[in-house]
Amino acid sequence: MRKFSTILGLCLSKRRLLLPSSRIDLITKRFHISRHDSVESTEIVNGSGYERKQEDELVEKIYRILRNYHSRVPKLELALNESSIDLQPGLIVQVLDRCGDAGNLGYRFFLWASNQPSYRHSYQVCKSMVKILSKMRQFGAVWALLDEMKNQNPHLIEAELFVVLMRRFASANMAKKAVEVLDEMPKYGIEPDEFVFGSLVDALCKNGSVKDASTLLEDMSERFPPNLRCFTSLLYGWCREGKLIEAKNVLVQMKEAGLEPDIVVFTNLLSGYAHAGKMADAYDLMKDMRRRGFEPNANCYTVLIQALCKMEKRMDEAMRVFVEMERFGCEADIVTYTAMISGFCKWGMIDKGYSVLDDMRKKGVVPSQVTYMQIMVAHEKKEQFEECLELIEKMKERGCHPDLLIYNVVIRLACKLGEVKEAVRLWNEMEATNGLSPGADTFVIMINGFTSQGYLVEACDHFKEMVSRGIFSAPQYGTLKTLLNTLVRDDRVEMAKDVWSCISNKSSSCELNVAAWTIWIHALLARGHVKEACSYCLDMMKMDLMPQPDTYVKLMKGLNKLYNRTIAGEITEKVMKMASEREMSFKMYKRRGEEDLIEKAKPKGNKEGKKKGTGDRNKHKWGGERSRAKAF
Repeated sequence: MRKFSTILGLCLSKRRLLLPSSRIDLITKRFHISRHDSVESTEIVNGSGYERKQEDELVEKIYRILRNYHSRVPKLELALNESSIDLQPGLIVQVLDRCGDAGNLGYRFFLWASNQPSYRHSYQVCKSMVKILSKMRQFGAVWALLDEMKNQNPHLIEAELFVVLMRRFASANMAKKAVEVLDEMPKYGIEPDEFVFGSLVDALCKNGSVKDASTLLEDMSERFPPNLRCFTSLLYGWCREGKLIEAKNVLVQMKEAGLEPDIVVFTNLLSGYAHAGKMADAYDLMKDMRRRGFEPNANCYTVLIQALCKMEKRMDEAMRVFVEMERFGCEADIVTYTAMISGFCKWGMIDKGYSVLDDMRKKGVVPSQVTYMQIMVAHEKKEQFEECLELIEKMKERGCHPDLLIYNVVIRLACKLGEVKEAVRLWNEMEATNGLSPGADTFVIMINGFTSQGYLVEACDHFKEMVSRGIFSAPQYGTLKTLLNTLVRDDRVEMAKDVWSCISNKSSSCELNVAAWTIWIHALLARGHVKEACSYCLDMMKMDLMPQPDTYVKLMKGLNKLYNRTIAGEITEKVMKMASEREMSFKMYKRRGEEDLIEKAKPKGNKEGKKKGTGDRNKHKWGGERSRAKAF
């Protein structure tokens, strides 16, 4: 492994999350030599109410500084230096958590803290940073951080750090990389044990890589003999994918290994039957469980209720299961009640949902944000904005403050109904009053709402704020497309250029691929801005990104109308060179572009016969390995 500062610079250079490189090196000197800091952080959290309030206020103060100055590093450093912050590891962890999805805010604070002479990073801080970097999928930076921990203070490295990394690899659908963590662990003085191996199997199964988990379990059976936890994870994975034959085979393997299924195993199998619609088999399994001495618990009944609530005609049956549950002396918990409320609300029976809500409160079961969320979504479907606001007030009265998901629902409805001022009020309340940090979904909802209602200045401001917080990525390209097309269509080209500049300039943290450039170039072409489109196409090719075939053909047609052979020749020459480097025929490339334009020009009804995914295959084919490597 290379040094942290070198690798981190390579991993994050495109994202521009770093301070100058000379300051990165200071991180290597900031690891604490003992673990007492983690105890200290616990004491801070568990302190008196007054101390906790002071802590919360300080966290908010730091967060506001990060949010206001994160794109201007010198001012950010000055503001933090003048804030007279008494750095403690517990405080650092709270600030990193407060930054939420805006990972670059937390990272800037981490770097600033590293530069303070009286502070040393603790294990808990490093663990939080591993979580943040891996959530941002900056895995090279994680390894670099672990390298420096190994070199400076190897006793700070624990198996839990690698478990975090495994889970992030698995959630990113990088099963092979997750498995490779096992081989890397000994290099850091940590030998994988049954807990680590079980965590890896569990992470793979929960993230759709159950086949890889099954193969791993078989290959590593001598080193890590399968235990009940591994088999349970495997059973869960197969049931989740609806492959009940494989799930039953796991039961056979358990028996051969001398292991008896427990209540968790039966519950997973019960869930598999229920969600596959095999309710008769599920009921038979419940009887079998009782014969074996396993009395079904609240989880068992809940998975049946959840499956039944997915079908409108079986809500009565779900209610019968709920009554049977009480008859057998099994008390419903918050998950069970939430499942019932969700079912009623899903099928438009909001009044019955409120009845169940009242019933659970009378029985001492406190509703959570998830519970209220089911009713909120039902009100959104019926466009009942006032009811949403009333429910939020009731939540506050009952001590259950709305979370980010609930605010997303209400803000989206406000924008849809044209209540933009209410949407802004809710946004401010969410950030200032409840201390919630808006994530990518919240920004997308707000930007799309502003755009659809014609508030384009506000839409651009929120888009640039989303970019500056480092939470704009490929999944938000749809929002980018809508915003750019709307701006160009309304003859606000300069505003559109400003938006594009914020994600394409050197100080931006965005990674742009061919799809992003195509969105911008096509938006310009649609309104006849051919020369500007050509200019941006040339910029794209400077980054070794090859334009899509239909983009090239559109540009050539536009230039032909302008009789501009010079630019046409320059673009064609570059495209031919890139095609040659990618070992593809320029004639085939051009023909594909012409065919794509013809296909897109057809009425939508004539495109039904087109095979699904053709467009993706074309992008894959014409983008080339080199362009994809640049993009990702």
